Amino acid sequence: MPAAPQPPGRDAPGALPPVRTRIWDPLLRSFHWLLAAAVITTWLLAKVGPAKMTLHFWLGYFILGLLAFRLVWGFVGPPEARFAHFLRGPGAVTRYARHMFSREPSYWPGHNPLGALSVIAMLGLLAAQATSGLFIDADDYINVGPLASSVSSATRKAMLSWHHLGGTLILLLVLLHVGIILFYRFWKGEDLIRPMVNGWKEVRRRD
Repeated sequence: MPAAPQPPGRDAPGALPPVRTRIWDPLLRSFHWLLAAAVITTWLLAKVGPAKMTLHFWLGYFILGLLAFRLVWGFVGPPEARFAHFLRGPGAVTRYARHMFSREPSYWPGHNPLGALSVIAMLGLLAAQATSGLFIDADDYINVGPLASSVSSATRKAMLSWHHLGGTLILLLVLLHVGIILFYRFWKGEDLIRPMVNGWKEVRRRD
């Protein structure tokens, strides 16, 4: 029986030496940092911002626009940005997870199978959060979503409840994201931030 494929780590049979490769295109990198800044600012405004959340709403529209771009870019962008490039099945996720805690860089060409799941989770959660904000009615006659009048009172209350829960879930995902970055940097010796700044990453491709 042939050996199961392994992540492209140092000991993977048939693996080539890592090479410095351009992975992330400028538009994807710009999307990443703009989304990070918008999400952090929007979350802070919701917690400590002014009573009138005009900027919070406008940033929500901006986030929806960024997510629309990412959806399109996931189908027509460069190979590494496409969903088909990094979305893997359960087998690939399991195989990668077995080697995740080894103290060596993964040299993965793009999002690894586990990282891909976090990407989809974050994009989906942000889309749900920003969409729910369009329908909320905070009962203060100030912070009312632009589409609140088109739905029932029960739906508005449900959207408001989800919006509060979504903010907490987003915070947890962001903290997990930062924790994983630190884990890769100090445990695996792999810098995930620099490639998202300059686009270049050491990767190991297979025969």
